[in-house]
Amino acid sequence: MSHSAIQTIMQHRSIRKFKDKKLTNDQIQTIVKAAQMASTSSYVMAYTIIGVTDERIKEQLAAISGQPYVQNNGHLFVFCGDLHRATQLGAPDEIETMQASLASPEQFIVMTVDAALASQNAATAAEDLGLGICYLGSLRNDIRQVSEILQLPERVVPLFGMAVGYPDHKPEQKPRLPFEVVYHENHYQPFEQQLPFIKKFDEKLQAYYEERKQNSRNDNWSKQIIRKFSTPIRMDVGPFLHDKNVNKQ
Repeated sequence: MSHSAIQTIMQHRSIRKFKDKKLTNDQIQTIVKAAQMASTSSYVMAYTIIGVTDERIKEQLAAISGQPYVQNNGHLFVFCGDLHRATQLGAPDEIETMQASLASPEQFIVMTVDAALASQNAATAAEDLGLGICYLGSLRNDIRQVSEILQLPERVVPLFGMAVGYPDHKPEQKPRLPFEVVYHENHYQPFEQQLPFIKKFDEKLQAYYEERKQNSRNDNWSKQIIRKFSTPIRMDVGPFLHDKNVNKQ
């Protein structure tokens, strides 16, 4: 990896305010082609990227997300896990033989990882072009409606969106967990050994929240995680996957 590529990665920050300027077709193609060069399990390439240009559709997706930058950006990508293509390739008896595998949790993991790897390549390519990006898990706030809006067939799942565009602000870079917490050598390190680093990280993040220019608050990582998992969200995703014939076993 080139030094400039590492620099691009290390300078990442989520952009939530974009200039009113659309991406060119060349930029879109470059981003998607970069996404396609990501590693893929068994050469399945189990994802589809939907570029949303219809302002009416963007408005609907923004309402589901609750975030204005879903509509106000240079281009909106939606990354879908896609096993539908695989079901269309064989004769009826071959397709029947494939059903158990296609509905398995393993293949759900495959399509999710494939889409995530592709999206990270897309993000790095966009940022290398001088653009900003923001991932949009909030599209799963109503996963069924997103699926209907985008007319997704069986075994295609909208996993997340990505807003891309010309940054109209430069937010402070958010700290990440310490190296010692995320990298364990040879075996998983007991939580007790991680805890001192997490406590230091909580102090660092609290200072970041208190000092940042917008939306300052008294908070830290541990408090955020406890809050997040104390209130179940998007519990309709499991039944939706079942109805899509994905992750059924």
